[in-house]
Amino acid sequence: MGICQQRTVIITGAGGGLGRAYALAFAAEGANVVVNDIRKDAADAVVAEIVAAGGKAIANADDITRIDTAQQIVDAALAAYGEVHVVVNNAGILRDRMFVSLSEDDWDQVMRVHLKGHFCLANILGKRWRDQAKAGNKIAARIINTSSGAGLQGSIGQSNYSAAKGGIATLTLVQAAEMARYGVTANALAPSARTSMTESAMADVVKAPESGFDSWAAENVAPLVVWLGSEASSHVSGQVFEAQGGRISVCDGWRTGPQKDKGARLTPAEAGAAVDELMKQSVPAQKVWGS
Repeated sequence: MGICQQRTVIITGAGGGLGRAYALAFAAEGANVVVNDIRKDAADAVVAEIVAAGGKAIANADDITRIDTAQQIVDAALAAYGEVHVVVNNAGILRDRMFVSLSEDDWDQVMRVHLKGHFCLANILGKRWRDQAKAGNKIAARIINTSSGAGLQGSIGQSNYSAAKGGIATLTLVQAAEMARYGVTANALAPSARTSMTESAMADVVKAPESGFDSWAAENVAPLVVWLGSEASSHVSGQVFEAQGGRISVCDGWRTGPQKDKGARLTPAEAGAAVDELMKQSVPAQKVWGS
């Protein structure tokens, strides 16, 4: 019996790449899978793969960026399987430009799909799970979000994407804190894998090897996502994990570093001297992506 037997999961952007890998892996562990993708033919193809392997899945092409259409995704899941236990917010787009070359639409589209797209489904399901918990039902629900190395460290040419992904990381922290009382965990991933998005952004890096272990295969990230979606992960919440190949790491996030306190108001010159001294003591920043 799989670790997600009879659990129902909604996965956005599941018609290809990481989302497809997640969908196949959840189904292999016994989950009922709602394969959501705006490309209905792609969603149908993933469902066909799951069904052919003996799993259960339905396709859905509703818009994740509006509450009314996101509600239709939840309604379809409930009609097919009776309940939803997990949402994996995976869908995303790129509109890469240097910061001063970004148009308002470049900014708005990325924020809409990534940040608002993470809000809508989780908000609808969060209300459902809260109400069920208040009614005395035992809840073991999971929100799994998708951040990025760009959201954690920045990425040249991706200020819109980086800002959205950074927002998703901190959204995860708030969801975890607020939803814990209802039996809901929230975690995020910063996955590194070969997808249509990464191939367009850094094709030379994510090439498949001619032989040996393919560390960029999307399937490598899926086991962690499936485990986070299972009841076994109830003790883990409010975390951001980086995952690539066979490697998993926990991100520390922003934390207070070296300090200097005069005990009185600083002059501008004193503030500058304090900053210079503290910078010498601080842990060097990681290289910004793309630099």
